[in-house]
Amino acid sequence: MDLEHGSKKPPAAPAAAAPTRNKLLQLRDRLVAVQPVVLRAAAALAAVVAAVVMALNTQSYTAVVAIVGTRPLTQTFTAEFRDTPAFVYFVIANAIAGAYNLVVLIIRRLTLRRRTASLVVHMLDMVIMALLATGAAPAASMAELGKNGNLHARWNPICERFGSFCSRGGIAIVSSFIGVALMLALNLLSAAANAHRPNMAGQ
Repeated sequence: MDLEHGSKKPPAAPAAAAPTRNKLLQLRDRLVAVQPVVLRAAAALAAVVAAVVMALNTQSYTAVVAIVGTRPLTQTFTAEFRDTPAFVYFVIANAIAGAYNLVVLIIRRLTLRRRTASLVVHMLDMVIMALLATGAAPAASMAELGKNGNLHARWNPICERFGSFCSRGGIAIVSSFIGVALMLALNLLSAAANAHRPNMAGQ
């Protein structure tokens, strides 16, 4: 055996694995970069859907209130979001949140270039999340009151007569809470990214 002059060649696997590893890292970086865009777009869609569904939510109900002789007297009752201040605030809050997220998506490249702009957007994201939460919570409370009423206050439920109004309102409220969850996830990602930037700058 010729151990000094062996003909064995070093394996070429590490050299071939380097490009594959670089591609995987690039793919991971792209996925990380896309996550905030997807979350913000979904949050904007959820807020816009909530605002539009609630703003267009109306239903009329006709009931017999008296009978004169053989002729019934009827009265038409209409339920609209304008009748409840909590629903009005709900529509305004979700409209603002949807418009804000759409604007941030449009100017996203400008905010990524400057750290100060990124921090401002992060702070505004927290404000918008709070705005959505304070809009969805009272609306959900009023929806529960409309569905179940309050026996102690002698407030009768209305969803038995305005079923479509309550159903569409419920869809809008659920969509708004989804927007709150998406904004929370977006804030967590932004906080992690901003906390990681100084470490990268110091390396």
